[in-house]
Amino acid sequence: MRTFIRSKYLFLAALLCAACGPAAALDIRRADVKEFIAHMSSTTPFTKHQLRKLLKAAQSQPTIIDAMDRPAEKAKPWFEYRPIFITERRIREGVEFWIAHRQALDQASIRSGVAPEYLAAILGVETYYGRLTGSYRVLDALATLAFDYPARAKFFRDELEQYLLLTRDLGVDPLSLKGSYAGAMGAPQFMPSNYRRYAVDADADGHINLWNNWQDVCASVGNYLKEHGWNAGEPVLSDASVEEGKSAELDGRKLALSETVASLHTKGVNFDSSLPTEAPALLIAADEADGVHWRVGYNNFYVITRYNHSALYAMAVYELAAAVKQQVLLSDAAHMPLPTPPLPSSTLPLPPPPAAQQ
Repeated sequence: MRTFIRSKYLFLAALLCAACGPAAALDIRRADVKEFIAHMSSTTPFTKHQLRKLLKAAQSQPTIIDAMDRPAEKAKPWFEYRPIFITERRIREGVEFWIAHRQALDQASIRSGVAPEYLAAILGVETYYGRLTGSYRVLDALATLAFDYPARAKFFRDELEQYLLLTRDLGVDPLSLKGSYAGAMGAPQFMPSNYRRYAVDADADGHINLWNNWQDVCASVGNYLKEHGWNAGEPVLSDASVEEGKSAELDGRKLALSETVASLHTKGVNFDSSLPTEAPALLIAADEADGVHWRVGYNNFYVITRYNHSALYAMAVYELAAAVKQQVLLSDAAHMPLPTPPLPSSTLPLPPPPAAQQ
């Protein structure tokens, strides 16, 4: 979940392919691969033979490792990151997506308490509303990172195990599914463990399809945010300013709800909030071309960063949600039927005749 596919980075990966070296079949004789096979065969229904056959078919992809080392959330300041996602096209397609899938969004919102604009915006940031769900075989991505990316090998070995169990749950060929360079899948880019834990069969058809069943997709995104602590109806973010001379004492780079509305006010941060003074908050330093701009995030902002651990990501979701909602409201207003005008006076019914005098 923490990483997601974008066409820009797919293109970059293609350009870097030659420099990174060719893909190579995973060597199942390696000690770490044999250890994984032994562990999984002893704790899951998979046999050693099945696991050897599957992992032997996996391709280690050097471009995946390069992409992992170049995430936009770490490489770009806010003023360069924002234009990737807050574009006229992404807003327009967000409006089109909302109108086309209004029922699924509304039902998911009622079920989870998450406003529909945030469900739509996460899908817009992650996969352009399901249009770009990734071109790497999930098995290749997870095997590459599980065995050839030491920095996070344990995490991805766990995800590889969860992926193989997931394909068994879904009844699909592990070699058939495609996703991001980190193994995230479907329109919401769920990692395998999140797919198994948070995905919802919203239409009760016995299958959870996160690629093109929009009831399942929207409900699953809502459920993920709800399970991570979303508070229905609460704000996400406020613009802020800092009193002169106080900015040097402030840390706007820490992604933790370590402040409150009151504590930030005490430290010289000025912002308007409908939340009580004891509500948890965090200070955000957004790097603009003309310097730092300050913002205050609340619980729901922090919950969005559980989807992707980046304040830049959460700010992009927030701004895209606001822009799409504004345009949907304008579209709805433009298509509202006009009220029926009052009848002209000449067509009004005549009053009853006065009562006869006795």
